[in-house]
This record gives sequence, C-alpha cells and structure tokens, in this order.
Amino acid sequence: MTLIENVNDLRAWRRTAGKVLFVPTMGALHDGHATLVREARKLAGKEATVAVSIFVNPLQFGPNEDFDRYPRTLEADMALCEAAGADMVFAPPVKEVYYPDRSIQILEKSLSTVLCGASRPGHFDGVCTVVAKLFNLVQPDESVFGKKDYQQLAIIRRMVRDLDFPVTIHGVETVREADGLAMSSRNRYLSADERAQAPALRAALVKARDAWRGGVTGSSRLLSLIHEHLASAAPLGREDYVSLVDQQTLQPLELARPGSLIALAVFFDRARLIDNIELDK
Repeated sequence: MTLIENVNDLRAWRRTAGKVLFVPTMGALHDGHATLVREARKLAGKEATVAVSIFVNPLQFGPNEDFDRYPRTLEADMALCEAAGADMVFAPPVKEVYYPDRSIQILEKSLSTVLCGASRPGHFDGVCTVVAKLFNLVQPDESVFGKKDYQQLAIIRRMVRDLDFPVTIHGVETVREADGLAMSSRNRYLSADERAQAPALRAALVKARDAWRGGVTGSSRLLSLIHEHLASAAPLGREDYVSLVDQQTLQPLELARPGSLIALAVFFDRARLIDNIELDK
C-alpha cells in the first residue's frame, strides 16, 4: 500500500492508477471505516484501485467544536486501511489542500439548513468544499460513504448531481457495536456511564420504526416515542434534534411513508452522537 502526502505525487500516481474507488475519511478510523474500505474493495474487484484519504478538514469544524482535539492516529489508520484492502492512502497536511489566501468555497443552501446543519452553520459548506477538492485531486470513478451521516450522504449526492461530477456515489449501511451503538470516532469521548446509555439512541429509533410498521404514521407520535425513550434510558443525553424527513430532500414530513428517515443527534457532555433509521419496509 502506498502513502502519498502531497498533491504532485498524487497526480503522478493518478496517471497510472486506472479505475479508482475512493473512500474519503478524517482518520481516527474504526471498523465502520474498515467496512467502507472493504466495500470499495469489493466494488473494485481485482482490477480497479482503492484509494482512501485521511484529512481532518478544518473547514467543517465550528469555532467551538473539537478540531484541535480530534484524534490523529495515522499509523493505526494506515494499518486498518491496508488490512481492509486499500491500495493507496492520501494523507496531506492542511497546506497541501488549502492555500492560505483561498477565497473560493462551495455553498449548499437547501439540504444543509436542517438536521445537523441547523445547529452547525457552515459545516456542510466545508464538507462540500473538501469533497469537491478531493474529487478533483483523486479523480475517482466511484466513491463510498456511510449512511450514519445520512445528511452528508444526501448532500454529496446533490453536489455530484448539480456540479456534474462524473462520480458514482455508494451509500453503505451503518456499522454498529454489539449493543447497537453506531460506531463513531467520537465514541471514545464518552464516559463509562455515558457509554452505557448511548445505545438508547438506536433503541429509540427502532421503537419508532416498529411503531410505523404497526401503523403509526404521524410525526408527532413517532417522535414522542423517541423523546420518551431517550428521557428514560439516556438521562445524561441532551437532544440536539429528532426529526422525520424525506430521505432525498431532508425536508420535514408530517406523515411517515416509505422513503422517510428518522434522524437524531444527542449530546453526551461534549460528545455529539448522530444516528438515523430508514423507513422503507
């Protein structure tokens, strides 16, 4: 497996890389990321190339968020990528990605105004800008994203559509711990008591999905089930949002139907955890 840390070497690599499957990450990798790399490897087969980026993007962190303390674990990340089947890792410093006097960025004005974007203004503009740059640098044919950050996945799909990137986007199911908690680099911030309560996020979502399957369609009732479960099973948590939305537009819905999504974000002290569940069947 090859490690590349600057743009000139990346461009030289790309000239002979052939078909590329790309997995963009911010590092601090866990088995959820390994699943994305393995999926890319599966899609690539023996002939195509799997590339992973490891870059903690400063543009998607707000002024009071955890950019400085976000884990940097390149050596362990490299080992995970290689074991999962990656052929190349692009791990540039910030100066290789952004000029100090940069003045251009991508703005998203619809899908990013709800859910996580409502309380993190500018976050998804930073995501779009870095992913667009990485797509331009790596020039992948296909790219793999996890469904845990469903809003990010929807926004990247919209960006690819609106800006005509020749990249096929694949969404991969969320990887979970044995107790249902979605794997996240931020889980390491949880105290023992918080970690014990965090699986309530998944349990609350499943409870609402089961109610929908049983005939409950009203948004207020479905979301009340989640509020009640979290209040009881995760008293250390503080809700940021709980919403019923359309999977593609992310706009709020009054009635759940196939193609809906219930998404939530909950703070445990400074650790902000997200999760979601699709209502499809």
